[in-house]
Amino acid sequence: MVKVTGGGGASTSHGVNAHFNYIGRRGDLEIETDDGERLSGRGVGRHLIQDWDLDLDEDRERPALSATNRRAAPKLVHKLIFSMPAGTPPKKVLAAVRDFAREEFGLQHRYATVLHTDEPHPHVHVVVKAVSESGVRLNIHKATLRHWRQEFARHLRAHGVEANATERSVRGQSRAPKLDSIFRAAQRGESSRIAARVHEVARELKAGSLDGSGAARLQQTRKDVVSGWNAIRGRLLVEGQHQLADAVERFVNRMPPPRTEKGWLAHELIEHLHQVRSKDKPLVR
Repeated sequence: MVKVTGGGGASTSHGVNAHFNYIGRRGDLEIETDDGERLSGRGVGRHLIQDWDLDLDEDRERPALSATNRRAAPKLVHKLIFSMPAGTPPKKVLAAVRDFAREEFGLQHRYATVLHTDEPHPHVHVVVKAVSESGVRLNIHKATLRHWRQEFARHLRAHGVEANATERSVRGQSRAPKLDSIFRAAQRGESSRIAARVHEVARELKAGSLDGSGAARLQQTRKDVVSGWNAIRGRLLVEGQHQLADAVERFVNRMPPPRTEKGWLAHELIEHLHQVRSKDKPLVR
């Protein structure tokens, strides 16, 4: 998994420092920079902010923001996570991310990495300076993430880890984040696009006019994916690999229904409402 993390803290030097404190576990973990320097202890965030001239970038943006009446400042950094399933050797994940970052950002964007092993799945946090040394801003699009996943998988394979980058649609996934994770983010004071979408879906459900745009295209994508998997199953049967063919059939049958992000959020909201009502329902004697 390659993910761009949301929330605040990427547009101010104070927020960037807080993020470095978080991923470095307040000085307990080692943060490795793009020039191979390994830093730990208190004050790493402030050191990197000054070394990357983020404080100067922030000061430079203030007059422009005032002149254009912009509400949100541009990001000083991008916050990325590279993650693999439990059981993957953490050192190999870190080595793959190190090679990936060197190829994608080396001599262009300043960056720093830190490995986390406090959860079952090893993952590496990467902080990338948004503006390159030549003044070019890094913009991350869906195609960018697709490319990064493919390159991350390639570097993992080079270190002996079986990995492949597959599209969510091929895996039968079209699911939006769970409501409980959204609620927890709200409690932490983090604003996010998905939280605004929840309120939008709630209003549309109340009005009885949920926007279903995009559903037809999603249904067609699912049909194409299922057709592809069935073709693979047929090939396996011809080759006499019946167990693998059965596994493909089970996989296809267990795919969750294809829903748009709004569709999943509406489903989660309705389920949440049912749970609340069931808890409030008085006992029948």
